[in-house]
Amino acid sequence: MNIHEYQAKDILKKYGVSVLKNGVATTPDEAENIAKNLGSSVCVVKAQVHAGGRGKAGGVKLVKSPQEAQEVAAKMLGTCLVTHQSGSLGKPISKVLIEEGCAIAKEFYVGLLLDRSRAELAFMVSREGGVEIEKLAHESPEKILTLHFDPHFGLLKFQQSELNQFLVDDKNLQKKLIPLWGQLAKVFLENDCSMVELNPLVLTKNGEFIALDAKISFDDNALFRHPEIEKLRDLVQEDAAEMEAKKFGLNYISLDGNIACLVNGAGLAMATMDIIKLHGGSPANFLDVGGSATTEAVTEAFKIILKDKKVKAILVNIFGGIMKCDVVANGIVGALKNVPLPVPLVVRLEGTNVDIGKKILDEADFDIVTAQGMEEAAEKVTKAIKSTVVASKTKAPHRSYRG
Repeated sequence: MNIHEYQAKDILKKYGVSVLKNGVATTPDEAENIAKNLGSSVCVVKAQVHAGGRGKAGGVKLVKSPQEAQEVAAKMLGTCLVTHQSGSLGKPISKVLIEEGCAIAKEFYVGLLLDRSRAELAFMVSREGGVEIEKLAHESPEKILTLHFDPHFGLLKFQQSELNQFLVDDKNLQKKLIPLWGQLAKVFLENDCSMVELNPLVLTKNGEFIALDAKISFDDNALFRHPEIEKLRDLVQEDAAEMEAKKFGLNYISLDGNIACLVNGAGLAMATMDIIKLHGGSPANFLDVGGSATTEAVTEAFKIILKDKKVKAILVNIFGGIMKCDVVANGIVGALKNVPLPVPLVVRLEGTNVDIGKKILDEADFDIVTAQGMEEAAEKVTKAIKSTVVASKTKAPHRSYRG
């Protein structure tokens, strides 16, 4: 779960991290009043969206008067900001952050995340802040220090010194950095975060370190422990299909391709997407129905897939264990009774109750292609997209239920 910059800064401030004075506006007039109250000769208006790259996309503007803040806010609010992380449709701007200006001497990058491969937390820091850290890691990895530590023991003093010395040479400035590492670690651990990022952390000309921008994301699976964080969720910023899927216990992530995948198990989902790519296709989603989904949940999964206009074909790949093949088959049939099937459908079933599941599909009055293995399934679904012809019985020309 992601939150907005202003929300992240509210959390950081509670833990002692320095942030600039600011206010959040939902109307141009509110933006003007906030700018007046800040009393700064220069302010910054920032679009509040769940996407990086706002500055390059025009979502961060420097203003020199409350009137200018009002004018900039009027141009931003109610529009969509398209960045390299937002997708082609962009993210809607319903709030803007009005923040006082500051004299910046130097920008840094500071990130704290979980390294699952080592079951440790990792600080990533760089002397180059305000940049795309992924690009920097690719082009100049020597400019980034990654330091792992055990969350049970915390960051040790020699590790703090290593971080301090990597970022700044001045010993007095190094001392000022010392509290930051403990503050960020505490934010991360006490709130079940998956990432805490300051990009940039700035050193002002007055010699102070300030979180000029902040991003915090949380582990969805731990939100039951943090109802106060759950309340910070902005549903407008989230994918509607992903939110709908959560209601039914489905793990769904929308992607940019055109072949929808419905599978059971995250590992099988990854393998399915890989084999689609191997055969020249492109996955439209990651949809894991889990190991104990009901017929109703599978039906809803199908409905969610068919709402995506990018989808040109569907691949159902099920290895039945706890999730039985007949449950999936009934879910598919149930969905197609209510939702027309405008694209080719390829189904591969294997495992528990596979014969029953195949019989259900065979007896259904729909245009369904079956496959014996993953290789065959991938071949058929990619070929189906190219030809838009399904090599199976066609009992309903428009591929919808006739019963």
